[in-house]
This record gives sequence, structure tokens and C-alpha cells, in this order.
Amino acid sequence: MSDRDSQRQLDPELKARLLQEARTPWRSLRRLLWLALFASGGLGLFVMTFRVTAGNDVVLSDLVIQISAVALFGSLLWFDRTRET
Repeated sequence: MSDRDSQRQLDPELKARLLQEARTPWRSLRRLLWLALFASGGLGLFVMTFRVTAGNDVVLSDLVIQISAVALFGSLLWFDRTRET
């Protein structure tokens, strides 16, 4: 019986990964979403910056939306990082 029990035990690395996934479900998908939204806000801010430097008008509310998107999704990426305890 001890041979069967030893075969049934999980690899310690696999067990640690499964416990981490149970603590933070959907983490990789969530981080991918934050990264995509952060990149979208950053690209929008980049385009608006070039429009301003070219002399075109940019609506202030649109600029505020892009800045807040970059700040919000950047902070979500920061807070969702892996923390070693």
C-alpha cells in the first residue's frame, strides 16, 4: 500500500502551482486583459500627443480619459503582480 500512496502523491512543484492557481484564479487571463487595455490607452495617449504637437485640437476630456486609462490599467498590472511571501 505504501507504493500506491507514494505514486498517488503529487509532484511538489505541481502541487505548489495548483495551490497558487486556487488562490488567484484566472490570473494569467486577467493580466493579459490588463496589459491589452494598458497598451490601448498608451497608444491612444501616444496618438493624441502627436496630434497636439502637430497643432491639431484635442478634446480635453478625451485626453483625460486616455491618461486615466493608462494610470488605472498600469496600477492594476502593478497590484496584480506576483508577490513572494
